[in-house]
Amino acid sequence: MVDVDRLRGEIRSKYREVIDHPDETFHFHTGARAAANAGYAAEWLDGLTEGAIASFAGVANPFHWGLPQPGEHVVDVGSGAGLDAMIAARAVGPQGSVVGVDMTPEMLERARAAALDSGLANIEFREGLAERLPVDDGWADIVVSNGVLNLVPGKVGAYEEIFRVLKPGGRIQIADICVDRPVPEEALRDIDLWTG
Repeated sequence: MVDVDRLRGEIRSKYREVIDHPDETFHFHTGARAAANAGYAAEWLDGLTEGAIASFAGVANPFHWGLPQPGEHVVDVGSGAGLDAMIAARAVGPQGSVVGVDMTPEMLERARAAALDSGLANIEFREGLAERLPVDDGWADIVVSNGVLNLVPGKVGAYEEIFRVLKPGGRIQIADICVDRPVPEEALRDIDLWTG
């Protein structure tokens, strides 16, 4: 398998670049263009700060199946600059709560500032890994994730954590990149393929 510590370091480095230079060319779209391509409704972005939108790097739309409901608890796994978490925070309203989890300090800093600037008090961003979510057992009504689980080497562990934090009957809404055939062993060890 891949060197997990090195992989996480490379992923952090790539997403620091997204924070520092969101208009650069990456192997993925970023910002408002990425959100539009993914089918995000314009009203979801209205009133959110440019910082949250510019550094968005999701691959699709986890809200395609519907927004969280008022009063619900939401966990965003790999929350990045916080756009999906902020959309969820608006949807659940003041009686609900959202926890975004990310492993990149610069993304967390951007997300916290954007939530504050957007006037969202029902959202919190925590540093952590998908394989060890810093969330209590059975807390979440819904777990969302956007383009992150494909980057996680311990996918089974990540899904075990998602199920641990979900309430019985809770929902999972994941947007990600999947392959439908086995990945060759040499490709699994190639960090460039994981991050790019």
